[in-house]
Amino acid sequence: MFLIIGYIVVVGAVLGGYLPHGDFGVLVQPLEILIIFGAAFGTFLIANPLSVLKKSIAYTLRAMKGPKKQAVYLELLTCLYAVFRLAKSKGDLALESHVENPESSSLFSNFPELMKDHHALEFLCDYLRLLTLGTTNSYELEAVMDQELEVHHEEDHMVPAAIQTVGDALPGLGIVAAVLGVIVTMGSVTEPPEILGGLIAAALVGTFLGILASYGFVGPTSEIIKKTLDQDGKYFTCMKTALIGHMQGYAPQVSVEFARKTLPSSVRPSFKELDDALQDAPTA
Repeated sequence: MFLIIGYIVVVGAVLGGYLPHGDFGVLVQPLEILIIFGAAFGTFLIANPLSVLKKSIAYTLRAMKGPKKQAVYLELLTCLYAVFRLAKSKGDLALESHVENPESSSLFSNFPELMKDHHALEFLCDYLRLLTLGTTNSYELEAVMDQELEVHHEEDHMVPAAIQTVGDALPGLGIVAAVLGVIVTMGSVTEPPEILGGLIAAALVGTFLGILASYGFVGPTSEIIKKTLDQDGKYFTCMKTALIGHMQGYAPQVSVEFARKTLPSSVRPSFKELDDALQDAPTA
């Protein structure tokens, strides 16, 4: 939401300062737009695989919605508690049917936000599956989880890096459009001043659009995607911490309390909020 509001503020500030003394029609230069943004899209295709293009669209939409809210983390902690309680009372093998088919699990179906996040659900089920297979060394498992999260982090951050590369290129592409406009202008040097003035203004619009798009839109979009990914990464850290606590033999409530402590203050539920939620934790 704040991403869209920011776009509106940028456009409003720029046009609000220009329109009282300028002509909006001069800024509408379709060919300049084609040169700058067509070339920018081309550079993106040159520098990145198709998977990054698909993720760029998805992650931009994700950034518009903002990072996960406190309620989502509270649901996750409650889910982890329910899972660990089942494992403590009936043994880790009792989790097998749930982790093999989480979509039809009577346990996981109580947690819709987790069910919607397929990667997070897969991450949790994969490591719970290892517990059912007899994995007992928490330190080895933690090292594997850290490695997986690092790979996931690197893959995700290819997207804001790719978008930032385009943002860095836009001022240069704006100059390219401006130079092409100057070339056109030089071919009309014998025209009267009012025509020459319009051609020069059109050429300068290219520089204006390139700089505005870079610093007003693309660069900030890259940054908010990066920050959203970083904050949502705490979702996985939360699961990792709770799983390690469970493997080390702690009670379910202690394991989820360890996980709660790893969360940023902006999304961390209080001890009482978590305790109240655990009182109503569903059973399989």
